[in-house]
Amino acid sequence: MNMAPFFLAFVLLMGAMNYYSYRRFLVRLTPNLPQWVTAGLPLLLQLGEILFAVEAATRFVIDSPLVYGVLASSIAFSFLLFNFALLYDLLLQVSRRIPFDRGRRRFIKLGFDVTMLIAALAYLAKGLVEGLKTPRVKRVDVAIPDFPFDGYNVVQLSDLHIGRFIQGDFLQRVVERTNALEPDLVVITGDLVDLPIGEVEDYLEPLRELRAPAYFVLGNHEYFHGPHAILEGLERLGLRTLVNESVRIGGAGGFELVGLADRIGARVGMLAPDPARAFAATDPDLPTLVLAHQPKMMERLGGYRWDLMLSGHTHGGQIFPFGLLVMVDQPYLAGLHRTPGGGQIYVSRGAGTWGPPMRVLAPAEITHIVLRRA
Repeated sequence: MNMAPFFLAFVLLMGAMNYYSYRRFLVRLTPNLPQWVTAGLPLLLQLGEILFAVEAATRFVIDSPLVYGVLASSIAFSFLLFNFALLYDLLLQVSRRIPFDRGRRRFIKLGFDVTMLIAALAYLAKGLVEGLKTPRVKRVDVAIPDFPFDGYNVVQLSDLHIGRFIQGDFLQRVVERTNALEPDLVVITGDLVDLPIGEVEDYLEPLRELRAPAYFVLGNHEYFHGPHAILEGLERLGLRTLVNESVRIGGAGGFELVGLADRIGARVGMLAPDPARAFAATDPDLPTLVLAHQPKMMERLGGYRWDLMLSGHTHGGQIFPFGLLVMVDQPYLAGLHRTPGGGQIYVSRGAGTWGPPMRVLAPAEITHIVLRRA
């Protein structure tokens, strides 16, 4: 899959954000510093983002978690600066409309500048702490009409992004927390890996320790790294992969579990989602759970019975306020929702991170779903 246009657009977007931050924030915050000093930070950030794009597209940069983390963090710094530049610009425009004498205005601006700097550093520190720690367990109770097993425990894992930065030790902790919940079923709703299977298979070994049956569906990131080989590798590790197919859980009186390929498959011409095939063997009289990486997949399921869809993809926005942009593309950002068709959808914030190892107002989660008979 040719990712060059995407990464070119990414570099141009980050460049525009860095330029705005320089012109509208950094120059005003440090007016007495030489221009080359003020411009140095956004230029360094832009260099990091270019190298990150090259690394992601070609894996040319040194293969090191530390290098990857530093390069990825440049994205977070740029996004942080841009957010504060917008806020600073807005508040500065408002303050100019308030009558103050010149001496008092200078004093207020100094206090305002210091406050903004402290807030920016706190934002960054909080984001790094949240991004690096083991995901919390989030419990969600979902009532489904006539569900056969009241109190049935499902653990949903999503968006772990095992690869350059997130590796086997992180997955080991996630698996231990998952097993501690004593689930009846584990589902992994895509974006499990961020590298070809041959480079991460050792990191994925903890998956063998899952004590409950585990099912996996593709996310968009698997398509970037050889999805067929990834599916085969995960089967070797003991996962059951569902690609436009279903399995009945609990026999004749149980429920249907349907797994769909990701929407990106239609764009790249392989492993495209096929709801008709996925639902072909299901019994419409039985409760049905659907696994689909992107919440938007629900738009293609209008003609089928499904009671609960489990999705990920959004990361809950990962770094506030990026979630506002995510909501332009996806119908839901995070959490449990009742859909217009009468079903329910749960969108996980995910367990890992992509790009900068940060989370702000979007904590990572291991989702413990308790299914109840309505």
